[in-house]
Amino acid sequence: MKNLINKWNEISLVKRIIIGLVIGITLAVTIPKAAKPIVIFGSLFVGALKAIAPILVFFLVMSAIAQHEAGHKTNMKSIIGLYLLGTFLAGLFAVVASFMFPVKLTLAAGAENVTAPGGITEVLKALLMNIVDNPVKALYNANYIGILSWAILFGFALRGAPDTTKTMISNFSDAVSQIVKWVINFAPFGIMGLVFDSIATNGIKSLLSYGQLLMLLVGCMIFVALVINPTIVFAYIHKNPYPLVFKCLKESGITAFFTRSSAANIPVNMSLCERLGLDKDTYSISIPLGATINMAGAAVTIAVLTLAAVNTLGIHVDIATAIILSVLSAVCACGASGVAGGSLLLIPLACSLFGIPNDIAMKVVGVGFIVGVLQDSCETALNSSTDVLFTATAELAERRKKGKEIVLGEMGM
Repeated sequence: MKNLINKWNEISLVKRIIIGLVIGITLAVTIPKAAKPIVIFGSLFVGALKAIAPILVFFLVMSAIAQHEAGHKTNMKSIIGLYLLGTFLAGLFAVVASFMFPVKLTLAAGAENVTAPGGITEVLKALLMNIVDNPVKALYNANYIGILSWAILFGFALRGAPDTTKTMISNFSDAVSQIVKWVINFAPFGIMGLVFDSIATNGIKSLLSYGQLLMLLVGCMIFVALVINPTIVFAYIHKNPYPLVFKCLKESGITAFFTRSSAANIPVNMSLCERLGLDKDTYSISIPLGATINMAGAAVTIAVLTLAAVNTLGIHVDIATAIILSVLSAVCACGASGVAGGSLLLIPLACSLFGIPNDIAMKVVGVGFIVGVLQDSCETALNSSTDVLFTATAELAERRKKGKEIVLGEMGM
């Protein structure tokens, strides 16, 4: 048994995930009733990741700031700029694609037991209130904006603490990271349960009726991942960006696709940044921050579904309004993590730009929930993999400015 476990662990995580994926699909298609108990593996895996991720973020950020050496430069300004630029361009392309390939919806479905924000002021207020949320409550509710703000404050407050205190905090951070690695090791079983549950519960037929909408959503996200993001990276590093892009998609995007949680995928991204040889002082902050504000996939979802509602109702959209929608979708996307229900519940806010009544907008949200299995998976994969991509890009760009030769092979590619 021990030899079998060792051989299993010797296989790369991605290959093990693919094995779990194939088994989950096979069982869902052949014996869905008999194999139903394996659903618990998916629930346990995601539950464990979501439980430990807030604690990990808090200690990682606090420890990184507390132990930051004065004069040691980080690339946070560049990374935040990349996050915002990538999110805006994703929303802009989604608007353009929606004009090129207009989609109409059958608004028969409704969203029940959900409450959408009333306006942009309400979204911004929620974000600000989350920043000053009770730290214990923020950890309990996985409010990552609040967790980040308090971790940063504690980190700065502890910069003058004795080395023994900093060492203790660092030890706690390492211990939580180790626990996360143990949980990640069970990803193949968790993903087997998750994919089984998705197919057995919703079936493939439920998605086919919204095939055109799904093609537009997924197509936009693929274009952002394989064209827009690489273009941004090339503009910064002046090297072929695709080795880095594909590595991020492979090692971060795949797990994010199945867990459907940027927060739960933070440990995977941290580990990838470490293997890429990036500056820990930077990525220990940029990765948790990216899970909060780097939301290109959410911007695509908001823009596409809003314009689908516009097309369905026959509302005329001029260029100026389209540009405003691009900006609004980017702003809403950055605030998605602070609103229960994520990006889908911000669709009524974007719909209000065109005077669409809230009851109709909530039916669009209902359609979003129907296609959410695939839409949310692709959205999370794009968002999470881009966190690492832009963190690495900023560091490579800094090396180029200093006249250092950029060799992607040094980063494990």
